[in-house]
Amino acid sequence: MKICRTKADVRETVREWKRDDAHVGVVTTMGYLHEGHLGLVRLAREKADRVVATIFVNPTQFGPGEDLDTYPRDEEHDLELLEAEGVDALFLPSVEEMYGAAGDTHVEVPGLSGVLQGALRPGHFRGVSTVVTKLFHIVTPDFAVFGEKDYQQLTLIRQMVRDLDMPLEIIGHPTVREADGLAMSSRNVRLTAEHRQEAVALSRSLARAEELARSSPQIADLEVAVRAELASAPSSEIKSADIRDAETLEELSGTLDRPAVILLAVLFGDVLLIDQRVVAPAS
Repeated sequence: MKICRTKADVRETVREWKRDDAHVGVVTTMGYLHEGHLGLVRLAREKADRVVATIFVNPTQFGPGEDLDTYPRDEEHDLELLEAEGVDALFLPSVEEMYGAAGDTHVEVPGLSGVLQGALRPGHFRGVSTVVTKLFHIVTPDFAVFGEKDYQQLTLIRQMVRDLDMPLEIIGHPTVREADGLAMSSRNVRLTAEHRQEAVALSRSLARAEELARSSPQIADLEVAVRAELASAPSSEIKSADIRDAETLEELSGTLDRPAVILLAVLFGDVLLIDQRVVAPAS
């Protein structure tokens, strides 16, 4: 696996592959890799001749008081995992390499950036869309794989790529879960033992919603059921529990008559966990 720490190095590496007509995929991460990330890498390996992974803890998507300084990092272990998965190149830039001294251009998808998690974390999705745009321009992949756990992010990136005519495909990968149902996340390691046990309420609430959805309930009743299940975790603080159109993330009301995505953001101590599931009526 080639390690590239500069934009020039990874660009030249990909150019050489493309001279031989290689199909190139990219998996963008913030490191501290787990099985969820490796699932993305494996899917990319299935579909590409060459795979680039990126590790960059992007400061522009963290707001004041968020966990940038405490975000877990383990570069040596990450490299071992990616090497074992057969990744061809790793782009591992510094903040200075990515942004320089005077960067002042931003990319934003306004309709999706300010709602749901975007309302909880102002500026977060502007940071995401800007850094992802930069990575796409630097790596020039034919496709990129993103996890469905970050459903709003995936929806936003798909719209951004479509709106800006970026010449690549965005592929979603199903959420990878622990044996008890908790969605894998780099933040899980920061949970206390008590909070880790309680956090399974997220996946339980989604399973309950999926069961109820088959009978085409009222959207309001579905939300009540989700919140009731989350409330069974005494330490949880529900930041948001939303039911939206699965394709557009528009608000829904009345009877569930089409696929919807349930989006959760729940605080356990000082750790904000997210989860999601697409549900649909039986008809």
